Amino acid sequence: MAFRKFLPMFDRVLVERLAAETVTKGGIMLPEKSQGKVLQATVVAVGPGSVNQKGNLQPMSVKVGEKVLLPEYGGTKVILDNKDYFLFRDADILGKYVD
Repeated sequence: MAFRKFLPMFDRVLVERLAAETVTKGGIMLPEKSQGKVLQATVVAVGPGSVNQKGNLQPMSVKVGEKVLLPEYGGTKVILDNKDYFLFRDADILGKYVD
């Protein structure tokens, strides 16, 4: 609910990373160091878009609620109501998952 109070500017996208797998398919518990960095996230808020050189608004390529693939590094960590979110530029998002 905290993300409803936060609106990203320009071409920024606010995402919430998915939780890391803590148990393998065989039922073995994974220690924190063995868990890989989660590169999947859910979009929780998007900015209005960027303005090109002609002054036209470039629409965003993702929408709220979509699942996206993030780069391994980058993004800005934002803490809202004791929960971690990350800000990425629209162009930094590698792809989105379609059903």
